[in-house]
Amino acid sequence: PEVINRRGLAKTFQITNIFPGISVYDNVRVAAQSRMPVSGRLPSLWQLSDVEGPVMELLGAFGLAARRDELAQNLSHGEQRYLEICLALATDPALLLLDEPTAGMTPGETKEATALIRRIALDRRLTVLLIEHDMSVVMGISDRIAVLHFGEKIAEGPPEAIRSDPKVLDAYLGGADD
Repeated sequence: PEVINRRGLAKTFQITNIFPGISVYDNVRVAAQSRMPVSGRLPSLWQLSDVEGPVMELLGAFGLAARRDELAQNLSHGEQRYLEICLALATDPALLLLDEPTAGMTPGETKEATALIRRIALDRRLTVLLIEHDMSVVMGISDRIAVLHFGEKIAEGPPEAIRSDPKVLDAYLGGADD
């Protein structure tokens, strides 16, 4: 994982993957510190303070700043999904791989998460590779979409083209004739 991290890749998982027994803040701090050089000894207090600003910025962006001292296991499912995205972003990736980032979220949380991921990707000029079955999420986040059906690429292009592509309509959006 650290080699992947150093190459600028970060990934979230379909099943939430956080550290449930430590605080929300410490979850993100651990991820942020993973990108610091290690010299075989414990990080200095200077290094620890270097991550506080970026960690709090991420927690604030995802509405988790007020819950920084709570155990991660006490967050709602949607908040845990947000926390996992914060962990990935804390490594300062060039490419963020999101596997079903809104899985298990309510419709309201899904809409909010979609807008938030889109904004953060634009603000950070971050490439996001999204694996998602909810086409409203895909359309809301993506500039360019490749659609796979049973492992075969059936379409590629901007959301507007994908939205009206007959193969995509048939495979995922209810059929071209519906």
